[in-house]
Amino acid sequence: MFSGSLVAIATPMHVHGAIDFDAWTRLLEFHAASGTSGIVVAGTTGESPTLTDAELRELTLRACTQLRGRLRVIAGAGTSSTASTVARVQWLRELPIDGLLIVTPAYNRPSQEGLFQHFAAAAAAAAGTPVLLYNVPSRTAVDLKPATAARLSRVAGIVGLKEAVPESARVRELVGACAAGFTILSGDDATAREAIAAGARGVISVTANVAPRQMSQMVAAALAGDQERARTLDAPLAALHRDLFLEANPIPVKWLLAQMGLMPAGLRLPLTPLAEEYRAPLQAAARAGGVLT
Repeated sequence: MFSGSLVAIATPMHVHGAIDFDAWTRLLEFHAASGTSGIVVAGTTGESPTLTDAELRELTLRACTQLRGRLRVIAGAGTSSTASTVARVQWLRELPIDGLLIVTPAYNRPSQEGLFQHFAAAAAAAAGTPVLLYNVPSRTAVDLKPATAARLSRVAGIVGLKEAVPESARVRELVGACAAGFTILSGDDATAREAIAAGARGVISVTANVAPRQMSQMVAAALAGDQERARTLDAPLAALHRDLFLEANPIPVKWLLAQMGLMPAGLRLPLTPLAEEYRAPLQAAARAGGVLT
């Protein structure tokens, strides 16, 4: 169900912080025309911690209505509380989405058993809506270990994992340990090609926000087993994979999207605009990747 190049899509905002729904429409069409296979609404790149439930609902509904099955629509549902995650899942499951992305709870650092119970409760609340787990220790200060992911892969409704630990050995371990048909997706652009070679079925990407066609073509080549072509397509994107993290995501990618004319430069505090010292390097990376001329 979930494969290829999916985008952790940025949430366009005016400079005063209000969501720019006209830009949202443009972004969705940009991806539909560029080979992106799915979007994640309100992921990390979408500034999920600052969005209200009402905003999440509106963004998701507009995406489902506009895309009408052309792309998969996955809604970010995870919080640091199991109770609030379950509550969010219960109303999101009523929308015409294709799946839910649920991140490991940040800050409170649960045990592996706590993680298992958290995700199992969310899957039960999803009532059949497919659930993707999301492991990103660099953000959350907790690591969903492969053994726990393997247990969860056998829980009804949990269909895959976005793994942002940039190690192909971990991807191979996950593929070997998890249930047949369980989908592993890379959560790290710089190592996505190697992750696919190790058994991942695609990537949920930051780089695809600005280079969707390039990422789609690279992932397609990697999935087809054409590693030489995938390497050739990935090489011009290497600087983007790196420099989109010169400051905390999504600060650089939103600045670059504004340079591309796709959205305003708005962010919500505590995020602040990209520092002047990082703008020239990011522009150079974008030119190398064919994003800016």
